Amino acid sequence: MGTSTNHRNRVMDIIVVIASVVLLSATNVHGRKDLAEPASAGGTDFEAFNCRAQSGSIMDFGGVGDGKTSNTKAFQAAITKLGAAPGGGQLIIPAGKFLTSPFKLASHFTLYLQKDAVILAAPEEAEYPVVDALPSYGKGNGPGMGRFTPFISGSDLTDVVITGDNGTIDGQGQFWYDKDATLKAHRPHLIEIMNTKDILISKVTLANSPSYHFHPVYSSNVIVRGITILANLTTKNTDGIIPDSTTNMLIEDSYIASGEDCVSLKSGMDDFGVKFAKPTSQIAIRRLTCITPTSSLISIGSEMSGGVSDVRAEDNTVINSESGIRIKTNPGRGGHVKDIHVRKITMDTMKWAFFMTGEFASQPNKNPPAATPPVIEGINLMDMTAKNVSTAGQLGGIKGHPFNGICMSNITIEMAKAPPPAPPAWNCSDVAGTSSTVTPPICPPLAAKGPPACKFPTDKLPIETVKLQKCPVQVSAKASGPSASPVGKAPSPSP
Repeated sequence: MGTSTNHRNRVMDIIVVIASVVLLSATNVHGRKDLAEPASAGGTDFEAFNCRAQSGSIMDFGGVGDGKTSNTKAFQAAITKLGAAPGGGQLIIPAGKFLTSPFKLASHFTLYLQKDAVILAAPEEAEYPVVDALPSYGKGNGPGMGRFTPFISGSDLTDVVITGDNGTIDGQGQFWYDKDATLKAHRPHLIEIMNTKDILISKVTLANSPSYHFHPVYSSNVIVRGITILANLTTKNTDGIIPDSTTNMLIEDSYIASGEDCVSLKSGMDDFGVKFAKPTSQIAIRRLTCITPTSSLISIGSEMSGGVSDVRAEDNTVINSESGIRIKTNPGRGGHVKDIHVRKITMDTMKWAFFMTGEFASQPNKNPPAATPPVIEGINLMDMTAKNVSTAGQLGGIKGHPFNGICMSNITIEMAKAPPPAPPAWNCSDVAGTSSTVTPPICPPLAAKGPPACKFPTDKLPIETVKLQKCPVQVSAKASGPSASPVGKAPSPSP
């Protein structure tokens, strides 16, 4: 079977995979039962950094779950009241479809979506004010336009939780995709939380975002656990999870089908990003399943000018995708990518298993370049298998500034059948490093014998040791006006 045939067959593969997504959204792909357990009549426990003293349903604030009536005022009133509650508040969204314009979260606040609850983003451009570009990006991320405000946002907060019994937040992105040619700013993200400490997103489905699905920016202590992300597989910039100048983050046990990268690590752009100097670091990524026909399981860059380091990824699966691990930059980016550790990745049907480039040109760039080229070093890739791969590695650094310290060990790649003459398995330039037990034989710049195994840290990141509490959900029996009830069960620590 030729390479072109493989890529044509990918479309049919994706159809089969999407058919299974409905199943996966109810039962997690890693065998956990928690996403499928129905809520009891009195609610169910959930994990959080801290439990809340007050609880209310959106119905208590005039919510209407018919998918047509606007609930903007109900969300605003509920978050204003519960967000100011002593001891924190939780807002419960029951089964139904709740249409609303963008809204902002509060500190010490939990948004809980019950089974069959759907929060629908209003498809009205006028409801999304244009905001400035992020300060670490300047005017470089696109043609100098601003961006529409995110659907769900928050800034300068502490202790924010979005969780539930696998309810859905639906961005209704098709409205925005159809308007791409006429938009005056970049499409809005589904969830963007900035300058915030302690963020937890778990047991929800994020679907159809106009752009990024979850974008934590300038934040720390972030956990993403047991979520499903479903995007239009042919629409660009619908990345799944995008840690951006964010530190101490754990991403685990989730399923992502995306039109771009499943996980994309960023930290600002060009001289703006270098001077803003907020890196992305201490990131753990494990037990994900990823589908992205045009992008990668894990991408670093190309906006990495504030630096990306101490990334630990293991036990992940990627299928029907363009690449497994991808690093992108260019000579004007500055910054660094260091101490990247990836192991135990399973890949199936890929264009490239590994892709690295120092000559990435994205969108029109009005930023001044960084004073020095980026430094890429300490890339450890180990214990991986891949099959039906067109090219094992497309690895190109920057002329005069090679990517150094690349280590590959215990990697087996089965190449897709192609008509003769067979293309090279590896294409390498301006890279240097070592390897051991790599099949097919690796390119000369990386052929020097290295240690039996590349490096993978043995210590835990601080976020991996956080003990969450088990907290109750109190379900309102009926709408009773804009009131909030005390939660009637004391918190108990997770085992």
